[in-house]
Amino acid sequence: MTEAHSDVVPGHRRTSKQGETARRKHLPLRPIWLCRTCGQPWPCGRAKLDLLAEYEGSRVGLCLYLATLLCDAIDDLHKLNPGTTGSGAGLFDRFLGWPRVPHPPAPNDHDDPIQEGEAGS
Repeated sequence: MTEAHSDVVPGHRRTSKQGETARRKHLPLRPIWLCRTCGQPWPCGRAKLDLLAEYEGSRVGLCLYLATLLCDAIDDLHKLNPGTTGSGAGLFDRFLGWPRVPHPPAPNDHDDPIQEGEAGS
């Protein structure tokens, strides 16, 4: 673990609409991975909104960042209490289940782009 990750993941700087530098306030409290501001499991709702705004146009970057934090959270929570860490699936959904872009529905096999009247022409 790096020095920067010793007790809190530092907030990324971004430019606000007024041109001022803003800092995320809903950061994880490590090693318990609750929000420092609202006490909800991190990433809390506000942290998700802030991260989406910060990584706008870079969904892959956001997912890589969250994957790194997921690994840190698994390590931290396992060290705290190996018996109650929870399922890996639950932590995966918490960190990486929300930023996915919905895909358009796949066409059905019976959906034919050629109209019936055009098939015999």
